[in-house]
Amino acid sequence: KKKIEAIIKPFKLEDVKEALASVGVEGMTVSEVKGFGRQKGHTEIYRGSEYTVDFLPKIKIEIVLPDNMVNAASEAIVKSAKTGKIGDGKVFISPVENALRIRTSETGEQAV
Repeated sequence: KKKIEAIIKPFKLEDVKEALASVGVEGMTVSEVKGFGRQKGHTEIYRGSEYTVDFLPKIKIEIVLPDNMVNAASEAIVKSAKTGKIGDGKVFISPVENALRIRTSETGEQAV
């Protein structure tokens, strides 16, 4: 099992959700987060004063999948989230030691 964490631009969420559904992903956790990478935020003027906005709004998608679905899911995220501009986001893939479904006590891949 692997966990995919994707940080994307908020307006890309629907596209990514549809792309993931089309490769068989049935569930995900979505959070509104703030952050910055190499783009380092930007400067805005508010009431005549200039200030730096360090943290930009992003969406974080978390999915736990069997190993055989990870490549298709990560490719679907990249294709559907990409605008070609700075701040498109990142995809992280990490191993998951175990999973438990609370309702049924199933573990491992049956719980995913």
